[in-house]
Amino acid sequence: MNRTISDVKLEECRKRIRSQLDSVVDFWLKYSHDTVDGGFFTCLGRDGSVYDKQKYVWLQGRQVWMYCRLYRTMDRFHKPEILVAAKAGGEFLRKFARVSRDSGKWKCAFCLTSDGKAVKVQRTIFSECFYIMAMDELSRVTGDKDMQLEAEQMMEQLIYWVQVDSSGLGRPQLPGDVPTNSMAVPMMLLCLVQQLTEGRGQDVVQKYKEVEQWCVQQILHHVQRAGTAILENVSVDGTELPGCSGRVQNPGHALEAGWFLLQYSAERGDEKIQETAINKFMELPFQCGWDEKHGGLFYFLDVDGHCPTQLEWSMKLWWPHCEALIAFLMAYSQTKKPELLERFFQVYDYTFTHFPDAQSGGWFGYLTQEGKVALDFIGGPFKGFFHVPRCLYMCERILDDLLANKDRTV
Repeated sequence: MNRTISDVKLEECRKRIRSQLDSVVDFWLKYSHDTVDGGFFTCLGRDGSVYDKQKYVWLQGRQVWMYCRLYRTMDRFHKPEILVAAKAGGEFLRKFARVSRDSGKWKCAFCLTSDGKAVKVQRTIFSECFYIMAMDELSRVTGDKDMQLEAEQMMEQLIYWVQVDSSGLGRPQLPGDVPTNSMAVPMMLLCLVQQLTEGRGQDVVQKYKEVEQWCVQQILHHVQRAGTAILENVSVDGTELPGCSGRVQNPGHALEAGWFLLQYSAERGDEKIQETAINKFMELPFQCGWDEKHGGLFYFLDVDGHCPTQLEWSMKLWWPHCEALIAFLMAYSQTKKPELLERFFQVYDYTFTHFPDAQSGGWFGYLTQEGKVALDFIGGPFKGFFHVPRCLYMCERILDDLLANKDRTV
């Protein structure tokens, strides 16, 4: 194979991504484990100090999932201490995360005290989503079928809440409230279907086929304005909503939905979905979301150009850049279109010059519009051991495949 400039840069990217993944894993292994009460601390300063001991269920689930995925699929992370930590996190979740409801159904808390007492319950599905991911992935490394069954049972509960009756979430139906299709819900359910069916038989695939197709169609409803914009919230029948909520754009979510759709299209051989994923869910949010003056992706935008009402709209956050890296590298790996590789390099250059913290080995999460560190902690109530390591893990594996393929064209 003739080495090209792109070959060399891809190898440089892989080397740096691999090194960063090692550093990030080391930081969280060293500082986040609660050896007294179990589970993980996520509110961590640059020096690893714990500045708040509350434990957030969705971040607990994410960390269990991430440890298990690394342990199961990457040789250098197949270490006893990672498996022990994953098991301890899973035990903490099973013991404390679920809170009883009057209906007899189970709801997961959003936040717990350090020793597992419920502090807050949100009227959303996301704590449950990451409980499912954690239990399913942990069952794969332990062989515990009860965990897999728990994941599937809670998945059935989620599907019921989303498709049939949401009252179990504790959200009252108010007369002025308009039912909304928020993109986070179908894209998260699609992620869960992909998790639960991965590597399993056709009976499991068929079990979730209908909900999977529903998720894809619900995500596609967010292509609005005659195909020129991805909107975060639409009506349940797929039309645009009035007001600020209807105009909001979230480039990071759109890009994440894009690579979920790419995975779906690759599994189904669906070229139309692949094209939509790239042209609509990647190119559109990148074109409108990239800050031409300072670089990086805006957090929120208003499709009509009004100032978004979210106070942090102009900030550059870690996770949209992580999703963009996965999206464009995956898209390039499937299509070999050079413009997608250039997008990846553009996001890569910004991300790796702004977010990694050489002092701690972790990543900052919150930058100003100009790219300066706004909040210097490494972990918080909404930033745990997930988006950064998932991005680095997935990009490393995609780069491994690309660089091993002698017949590719750049």
